[in-house]
Amino acid sequence: MEFLRPVSWEEALAAKAAHPGAVPVQGGTDVMVEINFDVRRPEALLDLNPVRELAEWDVAEDGRLRVGAGVTYTRLIEELGDRLPGLAQAARTVGSPQIRNRGTIGGNLGAASPAGDGHPPLLAAGAEIEVESAERGVRMIPAAEFFTGVKRNALRGDELIRAFWIAPASGPQYFSKIGTRNAMVIAVCSFAIALHPERRRVGTGLGSAAPTPRRATAAEEFLAAELDWERRRPLDPAVARRFGELVSAAASPIDDVRGTADYRRHALAVMARRTLTWAWNDYAPGRKVS
Repeated sequence: MEFLRPVSWEEALAAKAAHPGAVPVQGGTDVMVEINFDVRRPEALLDLNPVRELAEWDVAEDGRLRVGAGVTYTRLIEELGDRLPGLAQAARTVGSPQIRNRGTIGGNLGAASPAGDGHPPLLAAGAEIEVESAERGVRMIPAAEFFTGVKRNALRGDELIRAFWIAPASGPQYFSKIGTRNAMVIAVCSFAIALHPERRRVGTGLGSAAPTPRRATAAEEFLAAELDWERRRPLDPAVARRFGELVSAAASPIDDVRGTADYRRHALAVMARRTLTWAWNDYAPGRKVS
């Protein structure tokens, strides 16, 4: 197995073009576990950790954040937590401090696990993934189109993830996760919600509840029409309950060692109701009209 270690983005693209079967390593918290347990044996590893351009983030002209694929969970929490609260909440649930110091959203996207903690908040916020190849240049992929199957994504053989683009939160965001214990655990299922009051829109993201992370579009459309965006009336329990039902219906879970499909559907409905309640209470504190 070859070990490729470029020090610049241009070198990384050239190496990927020359070795399409090389598996990128951006943190390595997933890839190295699979190699250690002999789950996979790639022809080459492409270590992107030395590529300094990937560890940067900035604010684009349109106001969105462009976050490099090499920005760690720890930095995301500390440097961007106020602007990306849903993603920061998810990042806090990832592994241990040591894992958060190494792991990255870019690596999470590359692994494309249905249980990836960073995926639901990216879906709820409407993020886009910036990918690039030496031959074709840059391509932008909406997060909702990035995941194509279990641990499969929309990357072509010579493409690498360079960054993700995401708007700073325009309203409350929450992430909720259920595991077999309280820390250092793969999600049994997870859920993210983002309220976009200016656009009267709701975003959702489901994790570990289908072959790919996915949105609950029917639940989003229902809730956007039912919420009292103007007067900010108290949340109707019937609306919250129906929202939970629609989120649950959007899932296609399986039975596995972490939980049953029925449990996942039930848990998603509960998490949807709870996160919606937290988010709405943030949006309408002290402004409840009788």
